[in-house]
Amino acid sequence: MRENLHRFFRAARGAGVRVSPAESIDAMRAVAQVGFADRAVLRDTFLLTLAKTQDEKRALGDCFDLFFSQPEPQQETSEQQKADEQSQSGGNPEADAHGDSSGGAESENVGPLAQMLLSQDRTAISTAIANASGAASLSDIRYFTQRGIFQTRILDAMGIQRLRDDIDNLTARNPAIAERLQDALTGLRGTVRDAVSQALLLYGREETENLRNEILRNAPLARIEPRQVEQMRSLIRQIARRLRERYSKPRKRQRRGHLDVRRTLRRNAAWGGVPFLTAWKRKHRDRPKIVALCDVSGSVARVSDFFLLLIHSLHEVVDDVRSFAFSGHLIEVSDILAKKSPEEAMKEIMSKVGFGSSDYGNSFADFEHEWMNTITPQTTVIVLGDARSNNLDPRADILRRIGERSKRLVWLNPEGRMTWGFGDSEMPRYATFCTVVRQCATAKQLERAVSDIVATYQ
Repeated sequence: MRENLHRFFRAARGAGVRVSPAESIDAMRAVAQVGFADRAVLRDTFLLTLAKTQDEKRALGDCFDLFFSQPEPQQETSEQQKADEQSQSGGNPEADAHGDSSGGAESENVGPLAQMLLSQDRTAISTAIANASGAASLSDIRYFTQRGIFQTRILDAMGIQRLRDDIDNLTARNPAIAERLQDALTGLRGTVRDAVSQALLLYGREETENLRNEILRNAPLARIEPRQVEQMRSLIRQIARRLRERYSKPRKRQRRGHLDVRRTLRRNAAWGGVPFLTAWKRKHRDRPKIVALCDVSGSVARVSDFFLLLIHSLHEVVDDVRSFAFSGHLIEVSDILAKKSPEEAMKEIMSKVGFGSSDYGNSFADFEHEWMNTITPQTTVIVLGDARSNNLDPRADILRRIGERSKRLVWLNPEGRMTWGFGDSEMPRYATFCTVVRQCATAKQLERAVSDIVATYQ
């Protein structure tokens, strides 16, 4: 049972419940007091000792229900089975009364697995599957591609080879029992398959999610399918949380290495210049400030959705973030993103300026007229867009003035570099006035770009 508890703790961690070694010890001590007889009491014990939040309670409860539920063995209930049993017992009611439902299996000298299947002892079958699962180390399953391997291991541990031999031997002598065993074997395979699928949900959830996230991280944002939008938003929130944890550490720690001689001498004047107290040079850090200009025209609207979500998830790192969206004209969307959910915010933004024909020149003119004074020498300006202005005046002169007023001007383009400058793309002209120009078509590239931007303030 101790090993089962360790497996349960591992499954709980995979479900997103933070279980420390100390908490697992406390849970085991509590279980030792309440026992395993009452399943409801055991469930409440785990919830009280392991879950810290409502989300963890829900996840732990689902994990408990899945972990302590065993797949039901499939059982024969056909009329043909009953007829076979009566034929094997010779229609003897005394044999039926004594519960001889093995169909003469003992007289046929078959193996224990065949006897178990013919007797339809569901408890024994479940116990045998559990023991074989332990022998096959089923708790080590991590990926869906391993299901066939573990199914084979479990069936081998249960003695499927002897069962196949029994079926072959009985086919000529007693075809009725051989047919019953073949049907029971089919049901056993289904039960084992269910057990392996259940274990994959318990122990492979974290690896499956990591694999899915890695695929999403490298998938083009503009071609994300509708069913993957929520998964991508969850991934963007994870990226934002990772960036916050990396860059929002206390900044009071001084970087030592360069002695400030003048301050040290002044501080120790009372001791005749003996340097009891040292003073170190401090590196000045600007207060981070970001202004984001996002193209939300039809071609890049999906990328802008995820970009705005990431930028506004970094308030703990960046003190001042102002966001603007444009297609034909430009509006500020900082309050919309701050006060509403991502779905509601993007719906409102798109209803106001989204899905139109992009006009970078007019949008830059709107920004210069209304919000140019928001840019200071400490501001990093980020422009996200494909730089396609439908052959209209690109107003690169405004972008040049923005670059001159700001600390850095970064352009993130979701299109491939091979397409820059072709058709109505003004990217080569805009790139002249930018500090950094990057392709930003995937979540991985987006994370790297934002991470580099935030890192400059550390």
